[in-house]
Amino acid sequence: MTATVSFYNNWKAAVDEAVLRSATVKATLHSSSYTFSAAHSVYADLTNELATALGYTSGGATLASTTWGQTGGTATFDAADTVWTASGGSIVARRAVLRVVGTINGQVDPLILSILLDATPADITCTDGNAITLIWNALGIFTLG
Repeated sequence: MTATVSFYNNWKAAVDEAVLRSATVKATLHSSSYTFSAAHSVYADLTNELATALGYTSGGATLASTTWGQTGGTATFDAADTVWTASGGSIVARRAVLRVVGTINGQVDPLILSILLDATPADITCTDGNAITLIWNALGIFTLG
């Protein structure tokens, strides 16, 4: 299945490499009832995050092993793949959203990007005992040049 990634408008203006080097970044899952808007700017703007149940915890998963590097004028952000394992039932989601935890340029928990998990678009369903894995590109989650 093909995913589609869209950046939030505020993120483009808020990028601060020094802050990102030490920031906690989280990924949240959202139902098909959430409508992406590039104008959303902070975590509080999001709706329809999955509730804590079936292997998902509201507030999202912290990205592990994050790196923010720069080579030849291109900055790259990367992390270890993010995994939720369904337990006791199925996890059903349409989007994943990445955000920074904390305050950057006066914005509390600013949004980075939204991922439409199936470009059809359709919900993805992860059945009991299986995992939803956000497999990040080997070249990084995103680059800025």
